[in-house]
Amino acid sequence: MREINLDLVTNTVSELIFDACCNIGDKELQKIKEAINIEESLVGKNILNQIVENDILARKLRIPMCQDTGVSVVFLEIGSLVTFKGDIYEAVNKGVRDAYVNGYLRKSIVANPLTRINTNDNTPAVIHTKIVEGDKIKIIVAPKGGGSENCSLVKMLIPSDGIPGIKKLVLETIFLSGGKPCPPIIVGVGIGGNLEKSALLAKEALFRDLDDEADNPETKKLEKELLKEINDLGVGPMGMGGRVTALAVKINTYPCHIASLPVAINLQCHAARHKTRVI
Repeated sequence: MREINLDLVTNTVSELIFDACCNIGDKELQKIKEAINIEESLVGKNILNQIVENDILARKLRIPMCQDTGVSVVFLEIGSLVTFKGDIYEAVNKGVRDAYVNGYLRKSIVANPLTRINTNDNTPAVIHTKIVEGDKIKIIVAPKGGGSENCSLVKMLIPSDGIPGIKKLVLETIFLSGGKPCPPIIVGVGIGGNLEKSALLAKEALFRDLDDEADNPETKKLEKELLKEINDLGVGPMGMGGRVTALAVKINTYPCHIASLPVAINLQCHAARHKTRVI
């Protein structure tokens, strides 16, 4: 067994959140640069160039890429040989608190969705925990902006809807969202499980490597078809029209009930903020 000091968890979460808000991933930045050459709209090209300029300045100056520094989503993969003393969730929330207060990041969390009083430190985080083999903890943080999250949904389709029904739902969702999720977007789709599992699948899909493909041939085919059809919608960068609406489509699946076809769509803005560390 290996004991991990929860101060290490707190410090790691704090560092990752601030880094995610200020430092776009290399592959995400490269995809946006490549999109400039693909985009046919002059307005779209200009927007993409401005996004690149913004992201490079954010890196250089260590300031947030966007004023919406999001809700703190944290995934913990805890090794079965790990022990710790205390409350790991409180350790995570302390890390969130430190990042947002000390890093002067915008605090966007209200304590109650009805009374709407700000917590003033962006806690509590949304924490997902998984037990895995080993003696380490893998921490993934994702400061998720409200604009893209507001355009996400879960729909309980029926098996007869099939792939055409899934495509129709995804394409309608993105077309009606327009510029609200700040395209070019990354599209996470969760298919299967039940209501809450499909939503989690879609969220996790956003963290897949931009260049990977689904293992299942049918799923891989659907990812490629959806990416093409989304970009044929003409929504374009920031919803101003053009060829580049999405940078990638990632689909995660899970077994489901014979009478169900749960589908969740989680949209992610072009910043795709997430960082990972294993401790």
